[in-house]
Amino acid sequence: MKASYINLILLVCIVVCINVGGCLGGSLRKSFYKRTCPRAEQIVKDATWNHVSANPNLPAKLLRMHFHDCFVRGCDASVLLSSTPNNTAERDSFPNFSLEGFDVIDDIKEQLEKACPGVVSCADILALATRDSVSFQFKKSLWDVLTGRRDGTVSIANEVPGNLPSPFSNFPQLKQSFASKGLTVQDLVVLSGAHSIGVGHCNLFSKRLYNFTGKGDQDPSLDSTYAATLKTQCKGPDDRTTTVELDPGSFQNFDNHFYTILKQNKGLFQSDAALLTNKVSSNAVQKLLKANDFFTEFGQSMKRMGAIGVLTGTSGQIRKQCGVVNSDQL
Repeated sequence: MKASYINLILLVCIVVCINVGGCLGGSLRKSFYKRTCPRAEQIVKDATWNHVSANPNLPAKLLRMHFHDCFVRGCDASVLLSSTPNNTAERDSFPNFSLEGFDVIDDIKEQLEKACPGVVSCADILALATRDSVSFQFKKSLWDVLTGRRDGTVSIANEVPGNLPSPFSNFPQLKQSFASKGLTVQDLVVLSGAHSIGVGHCNLFSKRLYNFTGKGDQDPSLDSTYAATLKTQCKGPDDRTTTVELDPGSFQNFDNHFYTILKQNKGLFQSDAALLTNKVSSNAVQKLLKANDFFTEFGQSMKRMGAIGVLTGTSGQIRKQCGVVNSDQL
C-alpha cells in the first residue's frame, strides 16, 4: 500500500511538471508575491500597458529580450546586467546589440522598489512584462506567468553566440538548440510565431537575396516576388541599418499570420524557412494556421521557455537595480 501511494504521488508530480512546463519542485508558482508584494503583478501590468500605448513596437522587443535571456544561463535576467570595466556582459554581445526595452524594465523595477523594496526579481519583471506587453492588444492576459525566479549574478558576452539560435540556422541546428534547453520541436515552431510582430535587419537575411550559395544566387525557397520586394527595401548585402517588417502589413498585430506567410514561402529568415524542411515541424505549422490553437500553444510554450534554468529559493539574489548586481550579497 505504501509503495502504491508513493507511486501515485510521483505520477501526480509528473503530470503537474508536464502541465507547467518543467519540473521545478514547486519553486515557481502562480501569485508568488501574493503575500510579500500583493500589487506586484498589477504594477507590472499597468506600467507595461502605459509603455505599450506609447510604443506599439514594444511587445516584439520584450519578447525578443525574454527569449535572449532564457536561452543564456536560463531566465535569470542576466541579459539585463550592464558591462563593467572587468567584464563584457551579454547585452554587449553582437546578437544583443539591437535589443531594446531596458528602460522599460528599469522603470517597472523602480516602481516596484518603491512599493516593495527588495522583493520582486528582475527576472520575474521581464517574464511578466513580456506577457503583459503582448496581451495589451487583447486587453486580457494571454497566458499565466509562474513567478518566483531570482536574479543571476553572472553575465558573459562570450556565452551568447553558442546558446542563441541563429537566423541563419537550418532545421537540425534549431532542433538541437531548443532541445538543449529542454524544449521540443513543437515549442520551436510555436515560439517562432513571435515573428508575427517586429522587424528584422537586412543583414540577417540578405544572403538569401544576393548570395545564397556563394554564387551570387537567390534562395530558391524564398518567394521570388517577395524577394524582389525585399531588394527594393534593403540597400544591399551589407545593409546593417535598414529594417523590414517580419509580417508585412501586420507587424504590430500579434496573431498566427506568420504561419500563413510561411506557407507562402515568405518567411524572412533562413531559420523561418527551415521549419518547412522537416515533416514534424511542417505539420505543426499547418495546425497553427488555426488561430485558437496558436494562442493556446503559444501560452504553453512561453511557460516552458520561462522555466528554463531558473534560480529559485536562496539561489541568486533580488537585484535592487536590474542592470547592477547587489555587490553586498556576493
